[in-house]
Amino acid sequence: MDENETENEVSIAEQEHAPATAPPAATAAPEDARPVTFERSLIAEWVVTIIFLLFGTTTLVQAYVIPTGSMENSLLVGDHLLVDKLAYAPSGGPGWHLLPYDTLQRGDIIVFRYPVDIKQTFVKRLIGVPGDHIRLQDKQLILNGKPVTEPYAYHSTEYIDSFRDNFPNAPNVYVPPAATDMLRNHVANGEVVVPPNDYFAMGDNRDYSLDSRYWGFVPRENIIGKPLLIYWSYNANTAELSDQALGVHHLVDMLVHFPTKTRWDRTFRLIRGYPLQ
Repeated sequence: MDENETENEVSIAEQEHAPATAPPAATAAPEDARPVTFERSLIAEWVVTIIFLLFGTTTLVQAYVIPTGSMENSLLVGDHLLVDKLAYAPSGGPGWHLLPYDTLQRGDIIVFRYPVDIKQTFVKRLIGVPGDHIRLQDKQLILNGKPVTEPYAYHSTEYIDSFRDNFPNAPNVYVPPAATDMLRNHVANGEVVVPPNDYFAMGDNRDYSLDSRYWGFVPRENIIGKPLLIYWSYNANTAELSDQALGVHHLVDMLVHFPTKTRWDRTFRLIRGYPLQ
């Protein structure tokens, strides 16, 4: 267990924001021929969730809070999540025959250590797996040469940004070395090609998300797990939820406004991915 998991609840993407000048904002076959795995049905999701709630520890499940809007409207600021840390365990691992493990698939919502600073934890949607070709054309995702329907994607601005919305392109903001390497060495015919053991992730709030477009690929070893459910959702702002000290003002606010600011309709909502083809 690392220092970022010593508390019962970890703040996802503590420092996450869009870049300052951005608006608020040899090809392998895709993973179609996957080994046979246990698929999680709705019943299985609930069974695993209940087991984790009753018996789980930070080895199995971890509580996280969403402090930024990069995954709106799928996950909101103030959503408190339980994350299954064994969801993507490799076959043959401890208890592999007892729990319904998943393979990483496009459209999954994943929790991972931010590649630029692994002390931070991000949540994004998995868009590309090894071998995938990815580009954006006027905000439209093109995956392996085909436009993709993304009912979860949210665009808060109407104008087209030359880099953000027509990707890959020459960056108009600073990008770290990993992103520079991606743009120089992993682009073919105007598309990013995801290399082995790496993944490409983006926020659902496409115009206000610091994601793989800006910092590069997510290494497989950085992926922690997948969110199981929202166990509580509280209407608070980013500043309050990013405060590791959980200030007195926020505590008083929760005590006074718990019934009215709790989003009851989101409580115990299962979090499910959306399959991308």
